[in-house]
Amino acid sequence: MTTMNTLVCLEPTRLVYQQRPVPQPAPDEAVLKILTVGICGTDIHAWSGQQPFFSYPRVLGHEICGEIVSVGGQVSELRVGQRVAVIPYVSCHHCGACTSGRPNCCENISVIGVHQDGGFSEFLSVPVSNLLAVDDVEPQAAALIEPFSISAHAVRRAAIEQGDHLLVVGAGPIGLGVAAIAKADGATVIVADTSAERRAHVEKMLGLTTLDPSDTGFDAALRAQFSGMLAAKIIDATGNQHAMNHSVNLIRHGGSITFVGLFKGDLQFSDPEFHKKETTMMGSRNATKEDFIKVGRLMAAGKITAGMMLSHQFEFSTLADIYEAEVINNKQLIKGVIHFN
Repeated sequence: MTTMNTLVCLEPTRLVYQQRPVPQPAPDEAVLKILTVGICGTDIHAWSGQQPFFSYPRVLGHEICGEIVSVGGQVSELRVGQRVAVIPYVSCHHCGACTSGRPNCCENISVIGVHQDGGFSEFLSVPVSNLLAVDDVEPQAAALIEPFSISAHAVRRAAIEQGDHLLVVGAGPIGLGVAAIAKADGATVIVADTSAERRAHVEKMLGLTTLDPSDTGFDAALRAQFSGMLAAKIIDATGNQHAMNHSVNLIRHGGSITFVGLFKGDLQFSDPEFHKKETTMMGSRNATKEDFIKVGRLMAAGKITAGMMLSHQFEFSTLADIYEAEVINNKQLIKGVIHFN
């Protein structure tokens, strides 16, 4: 095969299939036959033209599972036929963040499927250092390793430990991943979301208690879950300005807040409230290979599953025709995975 089918976002709201040459691997790369790709909010925002720092045309897709079909001459650690998940963050290895061991927030980061072409294509060539062997994880679940890794990084940033009282705000894919991983790490986890459907999903698929933050009795209900206290730690995955600004009011004295969701704007909160609690506040961005390895291990052990996040499945061959109706305008969508024949 010399050509492949590729789905290209030519401009906002326009997805078109194109025939492109099958890539050849550079010396340090492997070419993947794509098996599954998760659909992220980034892919939705890029389609609608609301993704900042995004250029067109672009091949979307950064939550990728594939099978290695060829490797470059310098590759020895992986072999043809292996199933792999893609770590989509290509770092420069030279900036201050990279040299201090934090390539996830590289100053010059290039994300596959965002800053360079991604996985909405039958084949993709990827640096072998950005691949994780996942032969013991099914392709459908392996496509979700990347969003779960975003969650795992937030859990690590928050230093979640056995017995911690954690409030997860937001039950979208990242919040679901945070809750599942924190539970696996032994924390007592409560999930807050205004959507009754998402709260029901959490209770059914994760077995966790949920609360509606819009209820007038929310604070009292939260204290009832945490032995009369507010949360020791909060991880906010909403990207909602009001929720994020309100977080400082929901932690106990000495508590911490980790923002994994983000919005375009300024955080505003009471400085006296922030100071009197000696609040620790931090951001969490992307993930590292360490986080991907942890998620792969938890998936292989059955401690986190695709069902915790997955709500819809799609076929690559028909995706362009149904993308607007079934992805963009689908209010029931939590996380979708694309399957390739």
